[in-house]
Amino acid sequence: MEKPRDVDTAFTDHIIAFSRALRRLGFKISPDHITSALHAVQAVGIARKDDVRAALKSTLVHRKEELELFDQAFQLFWKAPSQIPDMMKWLLQTTNIPNSVDSKGYNRVQDALQEPPLESPPAPENESEAEVEIEQIVTYSPSEVLRKKDFAAFSNEELAAAKRHMETLKWPVPPFPSRRLLPGKNGKAFDLRKTTRAGLRNGGELFEIQQKGPRYRMRPLVVLCDISGSMERYARMLLHFMYTVVQNQRRVESFVFGTRLTRITQYLKYKDIDDSLDAVAKHVFDWSGGTKIGEAIKAYNYTWLRRTLRSSSIVLIISDGWDTGDTEVLHQEMSRLHRSCHRLIWLNPLMGFDGYEPLTLGMQAALPSIDDLLPVHNLHSLEQLGDVISSLR
Repeated sequence: MEKPRDVDTAFTDHIIAFSRALRRLGFKISPDHITSALHAVQAVGIARKDDVRAALKSTLVHRKEELELFDQAFQLFWKAPSQIPDMMKWLLQTTNIPNSVDSKGYNRVQDALQEPPLESPPAPENESEAEVEIEQIVTYSPSEVLRKKDFAAFSNEELAAAKRHMETLKWPVPPFPSRRLLPGKNGKAFDLRKTTRAGLRNGGELFEIQQKGPRYRMRPLVVLCDISGSMERYARMLLHFMYTVVQNQRRVESFVFGTRLTRITQYLKYKDIDDSLDAVAKHVFDWSGGTKIGEAIKAYNYTWLRRTLRSSSIVLIISDGWDTGDTEVLHQEMSRLHRSCHRLIWLNPLMGFDGYEPLTLGMQAALPSIDDLLPVHNLHSLEQLGDVISSLR
């Protein structure tokens, strides 16, 4: 990578390190982009901090949703890289809304900047070097915080801990009595055939009345998960959730959708979760794109419903309800799906925010066909989902 000659080596190294940190945050930054950033800083000079920020932002930021995260990363990185962990504790403690957008962004910044500390970069000539003083320490119960913390606010270490905790969760789907009756001593129905055969073996004498009772079967479970751009913050944990459900239940069908529907049941049956997620990533092509919920459910109804759904099934739809498709199609297909299953549960991660109301057109079109509207934004909400499912008789 070519380094501009007018920018000293120490400052250049910090720009490269900062660019790599942004890449770990999810920014799409190539070596060419880093070279452009170096040349941009060379052009504007390093006399003013705002000029450096503008030069880096113009070359390293490519999406609107990255702007706020870039500003947070820039503020932390160029103030005191070696003190970021302590700064993060202070920032998270002093915020009044632990699930705010800022705290989520700062968690991601904290993880991305966890590298061997660099010496602080030289300050612009007309600005004094900022002094950072940390006087407060955060104290909390890690397990309780983890259970109630929004998935989107997790750091990398918290994601790993949450995945381990998720493996211990159970979502017991209760059995249901089928129409077919089986012989049994505890049955309440009279079994004429068994009684007659027993009498024939005893010369026509009916010494004992045979009975029969209901046969119990496991309810099938169908999961349809939204992987569009608006669900990107939750996609990783929700895929782990789907993998855990498939591993713990025998009759589960799994699908993901953005602009089209993809069946991933066969990939989630692998013994190793990393192999499963790699296979899903390889075969799903509409990650982080638009959302056409109605078209996806229509594809399921016309292609997979007869093959994977029974009238006794429980259907889970995981989505925030943001839909770019035809809401009339969504309304019609949700109604058809609801008539074809035993219970239709919609899981919305946005319900974890205080004051949320399902006012989007997609949610309004789907609401009449939903039996249960539940949150799915943290581990506690998944535990609640298990309670709801296990209570279905």
